[in-house]
Amino acid sequence: MASDHELTLQTERMQAKIEDGIGWMVFNNPARHNALSLEMWEGMGDILEHFASNDAVRVIVMRGAGGKSFVSGADISEFDKSRANAEQRASYGVVAGRATQWLGKIEKPLIGLIEGYCIGGGLATALSADVRFATPDSRFGIPAAKLGLGYEFEGLAKLARLVGPSRARDIMFSARFMPASEAYDMGLVNFIHERDVIESACIDYAKTIASNAPLTVKTAKAAINAWERGSRADEVAAVRAMVDACFNSEDYREGRKAFASKRTPEFKNR
Repeated sequence: MASDHELTLQTERMQAKIEDGIGWMVFNNPARHNALSLEMWEGMGDILEHFASNDAVRVIVMRGAGGKSFVSGADISEFDKSRANAEQRASYGVVAGRATQWLGKIEKPLIGLIEGYCIGGGLATALSADVRFATPDSRFGIPAAKLGLGYEFEGLAKLARLVGPSRARDIMFSARFMPASEAYDMGLVNFIHERDVIESACIDYAKTIASNAPLTVKTAKAAINAWERGSRADEVAAVRAMVDACFNSEDYREGRKAFASKRTPEFKNR
């Protein structure tokens, strides 16, 4: 695998590095509570595209800089110049859509490390993660009803699948903010850790994933995603082919040998 390094990006409002098999994607706009600007959407797409093709990355962690917010939503200060009407929304959507597509199709495990506010587009971004860590003081919500904007179908479908239609309606209709404990109870969050240990806990968890067989993890994610999307015949067939590939892989042979000799396997992703 390639050596650890930081990525050079077109914007300073996004940061990325590869370290010990973990690809870190950081939303770096703390002055605006990491509100997503157009350049951040573009940077996100660049980062995820790089991580997807880089064999050094086994798992991806995304987090917000500054400790006060994961992502507080879209950067509303840009709305008058970039999202003032339906035509501008379409242009904005081309850039943001590339990042959103990568969040939806990335085959590697994606973890959200949430400290503070996770609001609106931030919650939509966090929902694209496979696993979410949060601090006890984190807050979650989608205040679209307080702004009058429409919320995209895909984001609400994901929310409803995760927490159920009744809770999704509550979140959208009330536009209220929820504490981390409530988010945990409804399944929005997998783990809650205090601020002084959340990073180390997340890293330990990510390293556990990174040490496992990549083909098996990739296949499991593909299977669960296919189920979420309605178990389409073509996607189910693709998953079955991936399962066969796991059984025919060098990693499966390595896993059996390691188990027999009571040693830790060294998986090569092939």
